[in-house]
Amino acid sequence: MTPFSAEQLEAHRIGLTGFCYRMLGGAAEAEDAVQETMLRAWRAAGSYDPGRGAFSTWLYRIAANLCLDLLRGAARRTIATDLGPAANGPELGLPLPDDRWIRPMPDARVLPDDPAELAAQRESVRLAFVAALQQLPPKQRAVLILREVLGWPAAEVATLLDSSVASVNSALQRARATLRRPAPAAPLDAAHRSLLDRYVDAFQRFDIEALTALLHEDATMSMPPYPWWLRGRAAIRTALEHSDGTCHGARLLPVAVNGSPAFGQYHPHGDRYRPFALDVLDLADGRIVGMTTFLDAAGDFARFGLPVELLVAEFR
Repeated sequence: MTPFSAEQLEAHRIGLTGFCYRMLGGAAEAEDAVQETMLRAWRAAGSYDPGRGAFSTWLYRIAANLCLDLLRGAARRTIATDLGPAANGPELGLPLPDDRWIRPMPDARVLPDDPAELAAQRESVRLAFVAALQQLPPKQRAVLILREVLGWPAAEVATLLDSSVASVNSALQRARATLRRPAPAAPLDAAHRSLLDRYVDAFQRFDIEALTALLHEDATMSMPPYPWWLRGRAAIRTALEHSDGTCHGARLLPVAVNGSPAFGQYHPHGDRYRPFALDVLDLADGRIVGMTTFLDAAGDFARFGLPVELLVAEFR
């Protein structure tokens, strides 16, 4: 008889997925790591002794060791704004491989249901923060996530990582010197919801004047898997004005991604709309400060809980 049940194991799935995602930066890779963690836990169930420590510590130790193994020799994932200076024109360049990018993750897979915990953790899965985490050495990354994001005590983290409290505190200090813990994000208020409604209306009409009016003066726009990105309302407006009209007639459906408001973007094909891209927005001070359009995410719509096609008649 195992010392834990399938239900106990499953209760940790969201937390484990959040941990592995912050460690690895890839959505599919994080979910695979969690599945492997659970398989290893079942196989090693006989080695778990409730009298020697918490089940969560034992389980996260398996996940942490797996992530550290996967990160050995792996390319560092990033976001476009960290790759180099902003582009000067509309040429996207050549796409980069999938394993170079921070991949989008549905909120439901990594964030808790509890409102208090949700507010504290939402910011820690934002694309920019997950990208910043990848700049830390793997062990420092694990320590920062466990201590600062998940709030584990130093002694428990030391046990999990086969380390000492002094070593954990030293790693945390070095990580903090490189990366500042994000402040808890405020929930979307009425003003933000109004901003998003105006964005949807302007985008679906492809009204460039109305769209750019919603942008912060220093807003950024990027389109993974291409390393191309822009900074500034004027540059974004110029790019939209010189676009090939691909987005004319597009429709948007809301979805929560990486702690941010996002939309599945659909384009018309005959009597149906089909997935085209995933748009993730960053908001601040009543304006859109960042737009990340994942042009290679159409095949992931089902994982985000989005329809794989829609009838044109539904939007009339």
